[in-house]
Amino acid sequence: MLDLINVSYDTQIPNNVGLSSDKKVLKALEKWHPGYIDWWNKLIPQNFQESMVYLRTAVSVDPKGWAKFDYVKMPEYRWGVLLAPEVEGRVIPCGEHMGEPAWQEVPGEYRNLMKRLIVIQGDTEPGSVEQQRFLGLTAPSLYDMRNLFQVNVEEGRHLWAMVYLLQKYFGKDGREEADDLLIRSSGSEEAPRMLGAFNEETPDWLSFFMFTYFTDRDGKMQLESLAQSGFDPLSRTCRFMLTEEAHHMFVGETGVGRTIQATCEAMNKAGITDPYDVNKIRDLGVIDLPTIQKKLNLHYTLSLDLFGQEISTNAANAFNAGIKGRYMEGRIDDDHQLKNDTYKVLDLEDGKIVEKDVPALTAINMRLRDDYVRDASGGVGRWNKLIEKTGIEFALKLPHQSFNRQIGVFAGHNFDPDGNHVSGDAFDKGLPNWLPTHADGDFIQSLMKPCYEPGKFASWIAPPKVGIDNKPGDFEYVKLHMA
Repeated sequence: MLDLINVSYDTQIPNNVGLSSDKKVLKALEKWHPGYIDWWNKLIPQNFQESMVYLRTAVSVDPKGWAKFDYVKMPEYRWGVLLAPEVEGRVIPCGEHMGEPAWQEVPGEYRNLMKRLIVIQGDTEPGSVEQQRFLGLTAPSLYDMRNLFQVNVEEGRHLWAMVYLLQKYFGKDGREEADDLLIRSSGSEEAPRMLGAFNEETPDWLSFFMFTYFTDRDGKMQLESLAQSGFDPLSRTCRFMLTEEAHHMFVGETGVGRTIQATCEAMNKAGITDPYDVNKIRDLGVIDLPTIQKKLNLHYTLSLDLFGQEISTNAANAFNAGIKGRYMEGRIDDDHQLKNDTYKVLDLEDGKIVEKDVPALTAINMRLRDDYVRDASGGVGRWNKLIEKTGIEFALKLPHQSFNRQIGVFAGHNFDPDGNHVSGDAFDKGLPNWLPTHADGDFIQSLMKPCYEPGKFASWIAPPKVGIDNKPGDFEYVKLHMA
């Protein structure tokens, strides 16, 4: 009987889906494997392919204990295909097929819609790794470098997860889509990644922390929705991916928190009480709080755009078909079919933001975005508690959802971070206070000096409270001398 918990290492591709007896799919994946390794070696973490990194590798999919930690060279990391165990008797949780047995094969009428969702999710995974390829060169510590590389290899595994679904369930089309995932690249003019946020640069570590907090959180929301899918292999794939995604958001939240802590401690030590005394604060070798707010504004608004249009027939069709549910579908107290329900969405009337009741089925994206906003606000509250403890009067906040939007009802309109409609002139004048400027970027870059001594940290970031895998503060998370 197939062991759905433990990971088999009896093929080139670790898995818990019985690949050794599924010769056709195994052969297709083995054919794809060299292209993946080539992509990794050419593009991914620059200058560190020979270093020994203290990484976790999945050995089972049991949430209670699924990973082991050890030193490994990243190109030798055992990427594989891991699905959460099958839930016996699982039924489709929403849409017009609600209550029917979950599908083990793709229903023909939903094939193209399902494939598109899997391709879009798959495209984000290598995109983020490409964006972060140079960060190891300016790592503020070996602890942070190791976390970056852990995020990178797991995003690589999430790509494998989507490629397996394409290869197994979508035939020739799926194989072509899998190949295209290695052809597109972040920021490319000829073949960019499919979603805008994955074509932006990640030029510094504060950007990386904001990305892993805000943009990976969008990933969490999307994966949670896909985990509700009536197509069981997709649901199981996403359920396991969520266990890995949690670490990525931890890296983001604690990274921003440690940056804030270093700033506040330096200010207190220097006797600076005004958080807007930017030049004096920067002279201390830390990132001032107003600049941290500007970075937050940028990454949060880019992440909001990932949810698409507030009103969407595509999202309605996916829900209706039972392909994609809502965030925590099982906890929502309604009919899970949305036949007569309404939902409030934001809209514009005469330049003013208004709330409108629309059919809930067409507002699936807006509901998911609202769930995201609530989820994202938690970490901001925790960051503010850190500032409060140091006695400095400053509070970070999420900007209004109308600010700096490129997609949806607010795209092309000028709103300030408080949600006030402003003239084009006022918007242009306000931008240097709301979003990072080139000068801010130059300053942050000036701090991005590598700190590679075990247990040491760059001036702009505080050490973590606890080490990874409970290792001591001076643990050598990355053995650079092996390079």
